[in-house]
Amino acid sequence: MLEALTSGTGLALGLVAIVGVALLIVAIRIAVKLAIRAGLVAAVVLAGLYAVGVIG
Repeated sequence: MLEALTSGTGLALGLVAIVGVALLIVAIRIAVKLAIRAGLVAAVVLAGLYAVGVIG
């Protein structure tokens, strides 16, 4: 394990893995923000329809 980390290819693979994980975390954070925003919009729309009497 240590030999792979100290060799050039092991280091490159490690960097690729770190960058990949970082990008994944950023993508998940963006997806969560979008999901929350979409949920809020849907809640407001449903509340408006309920208040107007279209549903409920």
